[in-house]
Amino acid sequence: MKHTPTIRAELDRYLQQEGLSLTQFGHMADMNRGIVSSIVSGNKPMSVNQLDLITKAMGLPEGHFYDLFIENYIIDTAPNMRRIEPFLFRCAELEKLDTIRRVVGAIMDNLLYSPKLFEIAENLFTQGQHAAALVLYENVAEVEKYQHSERLAICQYRIFTIKTGDDQSRNIRAAAVFEAFVERLDEIDQLDALKDLANVYRSLRKWDKVDEMARKMRAKAEIQYTLKHQQKNRECDEHKKLTRPLFVYISYADLLCASVYEAQGDYDKALQYTYAYANLDWVKETDEDTQHWIGLFKHWAKANVIVNKLLSGDTKVLQDYVEYIDTAEDTTQEDRVIQLLNIMIAANRYDIDVSDIIKRFETDIVSLSQHSSSDMYTQQVVPEYFAWCGYELAHYYLHRSFYDDGFKHLMYSMVSYHTLNNETYFINCMGLFLHFREHATPETKANFLNFIEKVWMNNVKKNGTVDRCG
Repeated sequence: MKHTPTIRAELDRYLQQEGLSLTQFGHMADMNRGIVSSIVSGNKPMSVNQLDLITKAMGLPEGHFYDLFIENYIIDTAPNMRRIEPFLFRCAELEKLDTIRRVVGAIMDNLLYSPKLFEIAENLFTQGQHAAALVLYENVAEVEKYQHSERLAICQYRIFTIKTGDDQSRNIRAAAVFEAFVERLDEIDQLDALKDLANVYRSLRKWDKVDEMARKMRAKAEIQYTLKHQQKNRECDEHKKLTRPLFVYISYADLLCASVYEAQGDYDKALQYTYAYANLDWVKETDEDTQHWIGLFKHWAKANVIVNKLLSGDTKVLQDYVEYIDTAEDTTQEDRVIQLLNIMIAANRYDIDVSDIIKRFETDIVSLSQHSSSDMYTQQVVPEYFAWCGYELAHYYLHRSFYDDGFKHLMYSMVSYHTLNNETYFINCMGLFLHFREHATPETKANFLNFIEKVWMNNVKKNGTVDRCG
């Protein structure tokens, strides 16, 4: 039978090796002699905080004894959540995900621990410890997969949120898995879930799914808005869980539907929905947050009315759009890049010379790749717009024989689409490069080929080599 070593034995061996008394070691570890004696004698189990103090006093790296801690105090004894909970939080701080997996694997045979692990996961998620929280959410979801509980749905929502990142192929898989759980969330949580799903599908240009999520969100938000105002000014705590005022989910659904019709080239329908989210006279609230969002919708609508006319071929409104951009207040970098993208799409579609207009965006073009992510829209939709803008700039410059600028923007777009793992638009970039390759300098060609080779090598490492027969 295999003998499991103990932390107590390791500490006892250290004391003898160094010739230290319990009192001397207690001073080194900032612990009183009685606690050290109880630990060495085995009369008292230790906490993770005491373990950290002992580890530090012995001159060992943080977490050195964590595997033994699991063996001695979690596997070999009845699980005690008062000991396990702080241990999991400490492992999260040290990014010891494999250690967390061992702990969870040791106790999750018992469904009674599932609610507590879910609570710990929620706290870790709130603290921004997403990688550690993901381990717990995935385990809770696995053991509760046949329970059809709201807790399971929340786990799947958190897993979707954490897993959504740069890789668009991974994002579509995460969205497809989570979508099946949306209806199990409570009615309020469903609104943010549908909004997040719609924005992921929007970044993927899956317009049928954007339309579906938007219409579901609108119908559910309208019901909740009606119920809220039937309560005759009673405060509804449920609505405090939302990340935005309740009316926003109705108007944002109209904005999403407008973007669907715009992408499909139905600019008349896009304008109908744009006018709908511009008209917010029906909103009953008058607080500061409400006024802020009403201002945003009016700001977006004013711009998008012009954009829809411009993209439909009414090039006379281009100057109106430029004037709007020049006078718009509180314009973010994301706004500026999307404005430039709209101009470049119209310029390439209708062969408009916009070289003078582009100069107004020089600062934004230089910082094209520098954007921050604060929610699902800025995390998913905005990076796709940035990559797309690079492609449209490349198309414009290359077709006008400004090859240095064209290839520079094309390489940016191609690298961005590779990061996003968007194969379709990555291939579009390659096609545009090959179409103009005779105009590329030797250095540009070398950079292009080196990048393609790097992508190929990464794919070989990821997917393995192909066996050759013969």
